[in-house]
Amino acid sequence: MPLKQPRFLARQSYRRRRMADAARLLPLLGVFLVLLPILWRPAESAEADTAVGGVYLFTVWIVLIVAALFLSRLLSAPHTQDTSGDEEPR
Repeated sequence: MPLKQPRFLARQSYRRRRMADAARLLPLLGVFLVLLPILWRPAESAEADTAVGGVYLFTVWIVLIVAALFLSRLLSAPHTQDTSGDEEPR
C-alpha cells in the first residue's frame, strides 16, 4: 500500500505562506487607507479641515511602516523545515 500524502501542510510552512500573503496585501490596504479621507464629509466650517486628515495620513503611514517591518522580519527569519515528512516537495 503506497504512503498517503498528508492532507494539510506543516504548520510552520502554512504560517509562513499566510505571512507572505499578508505582505502582498499590505500595499492594497495602504492604498485603501490613504484614499479613505476622500470619502470624509467636509467640516461644517468654511475653512478646510486639513489637520485631522494630516494626522490620519501620518498615522497610517507609520502603521504601514511598522507592519512592513514586522512582516519582513518574520519572513526573513531562516525557514526550518520539519523532518517528519509532513510537507510535500514543491
